[in-house]
Amino acid sequence: MTPVELFFDRGTLLLKNLPKALQKIFTQLKWDDRVLLYRAPAHRYYDIAIYLHKENIPFLDNAKNFEPTCFHLAQRITPRNYQQEALNHWLEVGKRGVVTLPTGAGKTMLAMLCISRTSRPTLVHVPTIDLMQQWYGLLEQFFGMRVGRVGGGYKDWEPLTVSTYDSALLHVEYYGNRYGLLIFDECHHLPGDQFKYAALASMAPFRLGLTATPERSDGKEAILYKICGPLVYQVHIDELEGRALAPYRVQTIEIDLSTSELEEYQRLRNIFVNFIRRERIRFDEPNGWQNFLFKSSRSLDGKEAFQAYLAQKKLSQAAGTKLQQVWQLLLQHIDDRVILFTQDNEMAYKIGREFLLPVLTHHTKSIERDQLLKKFREGIYPTLVTSKVLNEGVDVPEANVAIVVSGSGSTREHVQRLGRILRARPKKEAVLYELVSRGTSELYVNQRRRRHRAYDRHR
Repeated sequence: MTPVELFFDRGTLLLKNLPKALQKIFTQLKWDDRVLLYRAPAHRYYDIAIYLHKENIPFLDNAKNFEPTCFHLAQRITPRNYQQEALNHWLEVGKRGVVTLPTGAGKTMLAMLCISRTSRPTLVHVPTIDLMQQWYGLLEQFFGMRVGRVGGGYKDWEPLTVSTYDSALLHVEYYGNRYGLLIFDECHHLPGDQFKYAALASMAPFRLGLTATPERSDGKEAILYKICGPLVYQVHIDELEGRALAPYRVQTIEIDLSTSELEEYQRLRNIFVNFIRRERIRFDEPNGWQNFLFKSSRSLDGKEAFQAYLAQKKLSQAAGTKLQQVWQLLLQHIDDRVILFTQDNEMAYKIGREFLLPVLTHHTKSIERDQLLKKFREGIYPTLVTSKVLNEGVDVPEANVAIVVSGSGSTREHVQRLGRILRARPKKEAVLYELVSRGTSELYVNQRRRRHRAYDRHR
């Protein structure tokens, strides 16, 4: 029998000499008239190679460009019980799958154990430059070897490399056959319309997804499990409270709008509500929001309703009385390390100006950002204001108080913000405050996101 030949070609797999019987077995195969060969997504390499091997069908693997590589830990890692359980589950299912651990529970340490046990060239994907640098330092420290970086001006490919999702996506068609293990940190980003190709165009047979909250509002976590592997292990914040994570409490503080603010809010709200009622728009339907955007763009009334929606939302999130409550909380926690979160940059800078506090947003230059975080960790700046930059990834273990001045309706965002203050420290107790404008839709949004078990330990 003429052996089947496998080739890697720009993020895809080419199959030569494929018997007709196998053409029906392998899904996602397409005949390419340009090269007169069958073509498949690169991520199907694992399934195809395993099938050919089990059925004793001879094949020549010209696609794979990696070999077993030993990664010895230069520093010993003693896993916690749940980390060992997660590692065992991942190994048992063939080293493909998603592990869900809360922020601060040691996802990076688990990843290093997986790298050591897999012994294949490894590419770690992260969403931000800050996370890339954080992973880079830890990988060098624990493996004692040269580690590559790709992104933020770096382009160093090594057997052990950490890259941003954006940069990995740009290079996957050339490097998609060079790594045997892919690690996706904050893997809930992976199902995005672009990022998913970083996994689809790679041949890596072994994959590990790491996140604190795999669920997505668009329901696309199914794509995550398809291209990264199933959910193999999960532990929640409340299960680790007081052990691997600091004990914590969450307190919602309802804020009264001023009389003029409340009147303006109700006026704007009526414009918005009357329009969606008139157009019979239902936001509890799958395409409710898209339907609103479409209909609001087609008339002057619709455009007025859209502007009213934005204005009433901004009014509830940036109520003047919230600043008074912020000041009271800052006085109450004058000896603590405090992070203030806002929904947008405008409110973050407003708080910064009002109370002369350092502000960190996506506009902050890299050098300044590093200095702000360094001074916050050292206690030179006991308080830091941010919009969304610190929602995920950045390690600030000294923080023990979070004040959410405003936020979205995303449960993930608020669980991530809670996670920023849960790094365990001796005698540490964390507290998260949520400021919510009474009598507005912000209160409903708060109640909806608080259904997560991290907020209600008795569910």
